[in-house]
Amino acid sequence: MITPVVTISASASVAEALEVMVEKQLRGLMVEPKSLDDAYGIITEVDIVYKVAALGRNPETVRIGEVMTKPCVEVDPDMTVEEVCRIFAQYHLHRAPVIKQHLMGVITVTDILRETMWWLG
Repeated sequence: MITPVVTISASASVAEALEVMVEKQLRGLMVEPKSLDDAYGIITEVDIVYKVAALGRNPETVRIGEVMTKPCVEVDPDMTVEEVCRIFAQYHLHRAPVIKQHLMGVITVTDILRETMWWLG
């Protein structure tokens, strides 16, 4: 999984998210919960293309909270790679936060492929 996790506020603009994603070479960012009992959200490049660019919306004025996915599907760090793969397949995911009492990291399909390739020898 990817650590440390880069997060952003739901009140930030999509343009700000894009700047961070380009700078850090990321395809998605975790969106911070508003309170301790709130869920994490996620903003991805697909969200930005489908919900902002394709609709001709201005990324400077669109807030992340308007286009993010929330709540997002979470995985437990104690899950096996196979269990995570099943969740990814079921929900058509490319990435998911790893959470156990707190945000520990983000796992991606690339992480899974690297693990699988190592396992295949």
